[in-house]
Amino acid sequence: MTAYLRPTDDAHAIALRAAHADYLVLAGGTDLLVAAHHKPVPVGILDIAGRFAGITVDAAGARIGAGTSWRAIATSAELAATWPILPAAAREVGALQIQTRGTIGGNLATSSPVGDGLPVLLALDATIHLASVRGARTVPYHQFCTGYRTTALGADELITAVTVPRPAPGTYLGWRKVGTRAAQSISKVMAACALEIVDGRIATARFGVGAVAARPIRAAAAEAAATGQPPTAAVAAAVAAALRHDITPIDDVRSTAAYRLEVAGNLLARFVTNAGRTQG
Repeated sequence: MTAYLRPTDDAHAIALRAAHADYLVLAGGTDLLVAAHHKPVPVGILDIAGRFAGITVDAAGARIGAGTSWRAIATSAELAATWPILPAAAREVGALQIQTRGTIGGNLATSSPVGDGLPVLLALDATIHLASVRGARTVPYHQFCTGYRTTALGADELITAVTVPRPAPGTYLGWRKVGTRAAQSISKVMAACALEIVDGRIATARFGVGAVAARPIRAAAAEAAATGQPPTAAVAAAVAAALRHDITPIDDVRSTAAYRLEVAGNLLARFVTNAGRTQG
């Protein structure tokens, strides 16, 4: 029979994880339960639902507890005021039932290449906070996901929070999901951006893309093509062309590699031109 443990508080959860590193960690369960019939029965379950939850915003940025639901993120007025692409992405995470159960920490731990909220965290330069009985540590999100559904999370660690800094003044934030239909669709392509405009030029650029590689990634070549340039149509085209050096989409039941490559480039180009319009 599978053992079942439910911690009484956050510290207890960390202690139980250290003692039972081989247990399956259950938060919202929206991804794990879908695959339950295709995986071996776990030795035990550590149910951390409700732990490490809550949103706080201060002068430095926002801290989102790992146990915070996507619904809480989608309806947060504080997040929408400064980081509007984060609630916008949260509203696309499945149906209301999935948003209510699913957590941001669970999505980070699962690290699906089609996780709707993950490209946004890349664009926002998020930091992942981890804890174990050995202590706490942080990992920049762009270094956290190491491959297909693999992460830098240690066997005895739990994700406790995600933090995002406040965008610099003059930063354009963009996000877009492309799927088969307008709602409750697994993504064909996702993209997010943070483009800081200073004196008419893109001072810093971050592009996060999903469903176009084995993991959500930062598009380094596209970022380099944008940095230092004015947000013009010519630069937008150069960014789209550079993206082809960043991503390796595949053909699958939802789309083709060629479609994903074309659409992802178009999304990043649109971000650049939209950033230029905000400066007009």
